[in-house]
Amino acid sequence: MLPPVETDEQWDAVVPDESVMRPEVEALCGRLGLAGAPLVRFTEGTQPVYAVGDEHVLKLFPGSAARDGIAEGRVLSHLQGRLPVATPRVRESGPYENGWRYVLMSRLPGESLAGAWGRIPRAGRERLVARIGEALAELHSLDPGPLEDVLGPGDWGAFLDRRRAAAVDQQRAHGLAEAWLEQIPEFLDSVPLPRAPRRSLLHTEVMRQHFLVDPDGRRLTGLFDFEPAMIGDRAYDFVGVGLFVTRGDPELLARLAGAYGRTFPPAELLAYTLLHVYSNLPWYLRELPVPAEGTLSSLAEAWFGTGTA
Repeated sequence: MLPPVETDEQWDAVVPDESVMRPEVEALCGRLGLAGAPLVRFTEGTQPVYAVGDEHVLKLFPGSAARDGIAEGRVLSHLQGRLPVATPRVRESGPYENGWRYVLMSRLPGESLAGAWGRIPRAGRERLVARIGEALAELHSLDPGPLEDVLGPGDWGAFLDRRRAAAVDQQRAHGLAEAWLEQIPEFLDSVPLPRAPRRSLLHTEVMRQHFLVDPDGRRLTGLFDFEPAMIGDRAYDFVGVGLFVTRGDPELLARLAGAYGRTFPPAELLAYTLLHVYSNLPWYLRELPVPAEGTLSSLAEAWFGTGTA
């Protein structure tokens, strides 16, 4: 039986330990009619996730993340067949034991766009980011109403207030230098963000790592990981776009935004970067180009500018 996991200490003791997890995952697969199917645990991701043979993926959520399990199952069911890129089909989901939940879903074909990116020629990258822009536009056009009972944050303005109050401390905890920390309050004061935006269904982690492509890297074959989905301002999704898809390339961002149908002010996107639930500015500064000016305004243009008027 899987032990309860409600604290960080319990998580560290249970979730990484395959001597604990694997026998229980095998038992759950048996209950789901998949006894004896080969199990391969994926190495990336927050929750424990297993490939079950060639056709299924099993994702588990301990008690501390049970609401995320409910949300992912509901979001994937809501999206089925409604985007121009495939999303996993929910086969079964529900409670397991000691607060755990699971989602059994179809396994999408292809390999990670992040792994394939280095061998995709420029024209292919432009084509793929355009497809990502189209997929995001479709995602954001869907009515999120049926998901309001499982997705937050509810009051977007209150969410922004909470994130603003925590912004400096969050970046300090990640080791951000004082020269950057002291700019954050004034920068956020200078950027008006909508407190009651048009409500859109957000993925919140639009990254190359969450897209799959065919073996030639010519087309998208999947989009996954809707566990952290939210309902809110669609610009919030472009944080991941700029940081993890186009990565400071203004031409690629312009191509993606053109397919999406609109652009967002760079300062607005950097403000959302600082307010994002998973924001880690020191990490981004190590991974992306940093202008010599050393200001947040220059970062906004470097990371989220499209080079177009």
